[in-house]
Amino acid sequence: MARLATNHESVMFGKGLRPLALTTAVTLTAAFALTFFWAPNDADQGFIQKIFYVHVPMAIVALIGFVAGGVMAWQYLRTRDARWDLRAYVAIHLSIVLAVGVLVTGAIWARGSWGQWWVWEEPMLVSFLIVFLLYATYQPLRFAIEDKERQARAASVFAVVAGAFVPINFAVVRMAESYVHPRTLGTTTGGMPQDMLVTFLVALVGMGLLFVTLWKYELASKQTAFRLRALRERLTGDEPAPASRGAAPVLVEH
Repeated sequence: MARLATNHESVMFGKGLRPLALTTAVTLTAAFALTFFWAPNDADQGFIQKIFYVHVPMAIVALIGFVAGGVMAWQYLRTRDARWDLRAYVAIHLSIVLAVGVLVTGAIWARGSWGQWWVWEEPMLVSFLIVFLLYATYQPLRFAIEDKERQARAASVFAVVAGAFVPINFAVVRMAESYVHPRTLGTTTGGMPQDMLVTFLVALVGMGLLFVTLWKYELASKQTAFRLRALRERLTGDEPAPASRGAAPVLVEH
């Protein structure tokens, strides 16, 4: 069984959360102000294009989160340290939430730009939907396996394989001839105007900071809960309760 998180580990993830949260709030506020008061409306799409500053950063951070979850899952398979499974679980969980936001904002953007909620010929939307549907099976997979060690192994193998698929998503989108989203990472045909680029980068940094803040907060919260439960069992002299069935990892003492 995985060993319990130490007080040092719980403090490590909680350390610096307040200034990090403040920095995140300031950056997101700046991104909001730049989006609505500085960046110009798109010449073709008009005001609806401003959803780009939420949709694209959210998509990039979600995909990076999926890859990061795969790296953390690989660390679990290499070390059998269940703390890595917990870190991967939180990263993938947050990325799934962001992915839902990406699909919702993408549908709104499509409706405003093309008059349809969904365009199957648009490779960005379709490829991201495939990634989302792939990761939508992550939680049910974990819940279907009652033994926590088997659950962690199976989920980690899944996360590693799925994480390797994410770069393919980027490659397919960049190669697709019908790709119509702004090429934010630079192309041979040119880039965005400076004011739009600055706004996009600030929004991207803000979204990344939000992800890290939520990741650290959830880890600190879960590890503190594990530790408090173990201390309560020690004080009362109760035997450790068997882990209830669920998708989330559980850290217990040897």
